[in-house]
Amino acid sequence: MDFDEVRSIVASNARARGASVLCRPAFWDNALQLFLKASRILVITGFYIKKAAAPETDGPPGAVVLGRALARTGKQVILLTDTRNYGALNACSRSVSGPVVACIDNPENIHLDMNLLVFIERPGHAADGRYYNMKGVDIGDVVAPLDAVAEPARTRGIPVLGIGDGGNEAGMGVFYEELAALMPHYAPCLSKVSATVCLPVDISNWGAYALAAVLSAFYRRWLGLDPGEEALMLKALADAGAVDGIKGAPSMSVDGVELEEPGGLDETTLRLKDWYFGSFKV
Repeated sequence: MDFDEVRSIVASNARARGASVLCRPAFWDNALQLFLKASRILVITGFYIKKAAAPETDGPPGAVVLGRALARTGKQVILLTDTRNYGALNACSRSVSGPVVACIDNPENIHLDMNLLVFIERPGHAADGRYYNMKGVDIGDVVAPLDAVAEPARTRGIPVLGIGDGGNEAGMGVFYEELAALMPHYAPCLSKVSATVCLPVDISNWGAYALAAVLSAFYRRWLGLDPGEEALMLKALADAGAVDGIKGAPSMSVDGVELEEPGGLDETTLRLKDWYFGSFKV
C-alpha cells in the first residue's frame, strides 16, 4: 500500500499548523499493525472548548468512524469520553450507528482490559501537568485527566496510538523535542504524553478517517465514511451543542474547514476513498 499518498492527503501541512510535517509513511503501517494485533480497543476522545463552554467537532467524528471500522472487522470497540463531552460524542455515534459510548471522569476508573488504547484529539498534559489550548490558555479546570491512563497502559505492555494536529494532544509527546524546535514559543504547552505510535495530521478527524481507509484496503472492503455521513455527524454534534474549535460556535465545519470548500471535508474523504480503490491496483 502507498502510505505516502495517504500522508499527502491528510498530513500535508496544508493548514500550516506545523505538526503534520513530522508525519512519515511508515507511521501508517505501524498503526495498521497495532490494529491487526488487537482484539479489544478503547478509543478516548473529546476536547472541550473552554471559551465556548462546549465540546468541539474535531475528535468525535474521527473516533466514531475509526471505531466503527474496527468493529466491522470483528474487534470489540468502546468509545470513551468525560461528562462534558459525553452528550456530543454519543449523539455523533448514534447518528451513523457507531460504537457504544462510555463516560468516565476519573482515569483510575478505567479498567485496563483492552489490548490497544487510542487517543484522538484528546488533551495531553504539558510538562507542568496542566492542559493548554492552541492559544496557550490553561484549560485544566475543564479537562478530565483521561490521558493519565496512557502511562500505566504502556507499563502493562498495552500499545498506545495517538492522533493529533496541534501538539497539545495525548500521544503527541513522542514528538516533543521536534515540536518544541518547530514551535519554540508554544513549547511549554506541548503534550508530554507519549505513545507507541502517533500520527500528526492536519485535522485529527482526517487521521482517523485515513486509518479507516487503510483498514479498508487491508480487508478489501470499504469500512470508512459513506456519502452524507459526515454531514449527519456534524449536524448531530451541532444539535448537541458542539462547536467548531476555530469559530467557537456551532457549525457544519471542523477547525474552520467547511464541508464543501476546495480541499475541505468532503473532498478529503473522497480522496481517501479514491486511494482505497487505487490500492487494489497495487
